[in-house]
Amino acid sequence: MKSFSLFLFITLATAFATTSSYPASKLQGAWSNQTADVTQVLLFSNGYFSWTSYKTGSGEFIQTKGGSFTFQSSQLVLTYEFSSADSVQVGTTEKWTLSQKDEVLQFTDKAGKPFPLKALDANVTTDLTGSWLMAGRKQDGNITRRDTTTPRKTMKILTGNRFQWIAYNTETKQFSGTGGGTYTATDSTYTETIEFFSRDNKRVGMKLQFNFDVQGNDWHHSGKSSVGEAMYEVWAKRNEK
Repeated sequence: MKSFSLFLFITLATAFATTSSYPASKLQGAWSNQTADVTQVLLFSNGYFSWTSYKTGSGEFIQTKGGSFTFQSSQLVLTYEFSSADSVQVGTTEKWTLSQKDEVLQFTDKAGKPFPLKALDANVTTDLTGSWLMAGRKQDGNITRRDTTTPRKTMKILTGNRFQWIAYNTETKQFSGTGGGTYTATDSTYTETIEFFSRDNKRVGMKLQFNFDVQGNDWHHSGKSSVGEAMYEVWAKRNEK
């Protein structure tokens, strides 16, 4: 099953149906295709994207890839910053032509079979919707900032109700880990429910609650990590390319 899922993941990435132009605003959000065996989720937010597959039910991680996206002459242009399955893909670009019917993205695989992606959070946003980079931590009462322009990055992509973090290095093309699932952000309380975690599948299903405060372009994030350790992180909004 894993080899089949890998084949499906790779072939779909290069085979969108060719129809008409596609407005960028309609692409923003989370999209999914789910079978009894594999769940695939695409997140598009503030000029950045991720495409992840994991086993339905168990949440066992299969792979992820992503980076930035733009539109040129009615085509979606994807530039890869990370790829867990194929580091050679980092730094490369693909161009897709999209179509949409209602709340479904339509495209086909190499065999000509239609493959739809359904909207998971159409027209939904929160105070945290966007793409963020790990920018600092508070220790002993002081916040130490981190340079977000270096090749080593931890990015977090949030749509209306989905999140994913990814740790990677654009220079070495190394992928270090990822996790994601659903979230809510109301009344300064941010709650994650983990659906996949590349480093430890036992964390799938965990629900973690944090405090959050958006200060300008910074997101202050505090509480306890998935291993129960106290944490205070600062995430900086990533500028759209």
